[in-house]
Amino acid sequence: MRWPASMSELATVAVVGAGYFGRFHLDAWHRMEDITLVGLSEHDAGRAMEMRDAYPGLATYDDALDMVRAARPAVVDITAPPPAHLDLIRALSPHVTHIICQKPFCGSLDTAREAIGIAAENGCHLAIHENVRYQPWYREAKRLMDAGALGELYQITFRMRTGDGQGPEAYLDRQPYFQSMPRFLVHETAIHWIDTFRYLMGEIHDVSAHLRRLNPAIAGEDAGLILFEFDNGARGVFDGNRLSDHVAQNRRLTMGEMWIEGSEGTLRLDGDGRLWLRAFGENDEIEHIFDWRDHLFGGDCVYLTNRATLDAWRRGDEPETAAGQYIRNQELVETIYAGASWNADQHS
Repeated sequence: MRWPASMSELATVAVVGAGYFGRFHLDAWHRMEDITLVGLSEHDAGRAMEMRDAYPGLATYDDALDMVRAARPAVVDITAPPPAHLDLIRALSPHVTHIICQKPFCGSLDTAREAIGIAAENGCHLAIHENVRYQPWYREAKRLMDAGALGELYQITFRMRTGDGQGPEAYLDRQPYFQSMPRFLVHETAIHWIDTFRYLMGEIHDVSAHLRRLNPAIAGEDAGLILFEFDNGARGVFDGNRLSDHVAQNRRLTMGEMWIEGSEGTLRLDGDGRLWLRAFGENDEIEHIFDWRDHLFGGDCVYLTNRATLDAWRRGDEPETAAGQYIRNQELVETIYAGASWNADQHS
């Protein structure tokens, strides 16, 4: 049985998964005054009990389909691990009208395409929770660029320096599965900036990369240089390294530093979420002040992403990260892996 919801009725949400990142999603939905959080599906009994304590009255279920049948949400937010995505979308899309799914979406390009097809067959709107483009410094950077503050765009560079990837204990305290991923830096992390580069600079028509593994304790690559060519003639550089760090009060806030260069000036993002403008021909940067909230992860970007996705659906629009648009990021990831050169001594 399907429970249709008009755009104005998208007011009930159920969440699948309460792991490290799923908790950010629960917090975000709970804070929306026009949303009722009607259920959580979580296999781990300890996690389920913890979430019931955190959100009194929250109904928890061991099985996602049982939850949907009982709670009848208009929106399901899937925060479960990627291997579960396809089966969840296959099971739930006949019963709900709207699904948001975490990334890495379905874990592979083929399964992502299959999931998109299944959702479409069932008339279910599907969007990906890609939150980095919604971090407030990128939204403000886009506003400045669109207003002409940088003139003609030449290049965007992001230097990712999370500093969490050294030694045999790397990632174990937060997301231990990172250690065993055969594809890591690009598949798990750089895809955020592939998407954000597309948001800021436009479509990408060519990409090349050099990847390497610096920490022998992990299975996949943890450092790399990726070069992008945009349709507008600009270029991009993603310079990622999870072992080095950068200057920041919280190195998880921006995860690195960014420069956007144009004919009229340069915009720089620092590790504390501040934007700095330097006009062409000048030597002094001026801080550009803008409002944002430092809450949980990435300037409250989980809330901002879910809010924007829901609002788009309520207007009858496709969200920015609708699955059919988002999958271009995964196609680019596959292109990177297929054509990348590797450091032979540190990757097998």
